[in-house]
Amino acid sequence: MHAFDVLGDPVRRRILELLADGELTAGEICASVGAEFGITQPAVSQHLKVLRDNGFATVRPQGTRRLYAVDPAPLQEVDRWLDGFRRFWSPALDALATELARGRRERRAQADTAASTDDRRTR
Repeated sequence: MHAFDVLGDPVRRRILELLADGELTAGEICASVGAEFGITQPAVSQHLKVLRDNGFATVRPQGTRRLYAVDPAPLQEVDRWLDGFRRFWSPALDALATELARGRRERRAQADTAASTDDRRTR
């Protein structure tokens, strides 16, 4: 299965988002994802299997529990593939960052001007 087929499913993306914060048990994942998406434990288990089989998640037994974690390797491959397309959005994001910085500078300058005007009035 292609990485984007795996990541194209909102349930699997949500599972990866949860696992990005650290290991979780299968039960914790099922409780969270099952409630959020209204799906059963077997359905969540199938999504976990797809993530495991395609290398996006790892599982390790701990007693009777199974702990899941993100495996970053396939995500790094997706990121490398996306590198060829960043040129389409990076300039726009850079321009946005510049405009945001400009707006912050202008607000600080206005606040400084207002503060000095207030200081002169109180003297």
